[in-house]
Amino acid sequence: MFQTSIEIFYFSVLVISGIITLLYVLFGDILGGALEVAGFLNPTLILAFIIFFSAIAYGFEFLTALSHVLIIGISVVVAFILDAILNMFVLIPLSSAQESLVYTTDSLKGRIGRVIIPIPSDGFGEVVLHNKSGTISKPAASFRHTAIQEGEKVLIIEVRDGVLYVSSYEYSEEILY
Repeated sequence: MFQTSIEIFYFSVLVISGIITLLYVLFGDILGGALEVAGFLNPTLILAFIIFFSAIAYGFEFLTALSHVLIIGISVVVAFILDAILNMFVLIPLSSAQESLVYTTDSLKGRIGRVIIPIPSDGFGEVVLHNKSGTISKPAASFRHTAIQEGEKVLIIEVRDGVLYVSSYEYSEEILY
């Protein structure tokens, strides 16, 4: 092809796709949803397939005396299998793990928080909630229109328009029968 050996071609494709993958990792967020227009075509999987294909084809061309057509066929099949494994065991679990860190306003109801900015009887303060995925700080108002001091524990009664409506929370270690 163009007066170069097939090994050089495969190696060039491998290097170029590696550079494009590195650029995609570094600057993929800048492109945002532009690359998601294709729907099911995931740029990560496409780049991984090209890297797998070119690396396997280069290795077979360099190490064996098989025909070029057979090497292309083997490389496509093995690259497809490796791409499917990458998708099932790495990309899908990573995407679901990222989604599990998200919270909804309904999931905040019934949780315990601590007041970090005092809540006046008819005004707003701020409450902080700690959980496994991090710390959430939200504006809060008193549910019963009573003042709540800084440092007090509060129970989230409801959430409206991004504001937590809270009530003072007193926990007793006594067992009630």
